[in-house]
Amino acid sequence: MELPALSVVQRRAIAGVVVLVLAVVLVPRLLGHRGAGAPAVALIRPARAPAQAQVLVVDVAGAVRLPGLHRLARGTRIADAVAAAGGATAQADLALVNLAAPLADGEQIVVPVRGSAAPGQGGSPTAPLDLNTATPEQLDALPGIGPATAAKIVGFRQAHGPFRSVEELDAVPGIGPARIEQLKGLVLP
Repeated sequence: MELPALSVVQRRAIAGVVVLVLAVVLVPRLLGHRGAGAPAVALIRPARAPAQAQVLVVDVAGAVRLPGLHRLARGTRIADAVAAAGGATAQADLALVNLAAPLADGEQIVVPVRGSAAPGQGGSPTAPLDLNTATPEQLDALPGIGPATAAKIVGFRQAHGPFRSVEELDAVPGIGPARIEQLKGLVLP
């Protein structure tokens, strides 16, 4: 069967319809959308906070069943960290730990063994120590601080007045940036 000859106008109309159909079908697919009803422009969604910002990493040590690093949700308390570490052992002295205190990222929670620290000697082992009121014995209990350095801290405080920031410890002989970084979170001015 032979088709009748088409006029120039008819050929242009058919070509226009073919181009229109191809545009409707192919353009969304080329842009990564499926279906003819998909929008040709990608929607911009607000960025979510990274998952890391929602999680705290704390080090639980001492008289717990699973000591080590634990990841917990922001807003959790020390009691949650102890629970994440498998709970306290039978030797734990939880009376020396403020289980209601909120957690901070990078904090170390130490659950003491019964008899290892007496109440009133520095308070809770998880609470930051005040540099301006701490005794040499309390300062000596900090990591990397021995009796001589503790005496230097107290002497510096007496000679120069109260500490206004943790970074001021840099002026105490024997304490450098690495030690200050280690003490952050454990002491406060």
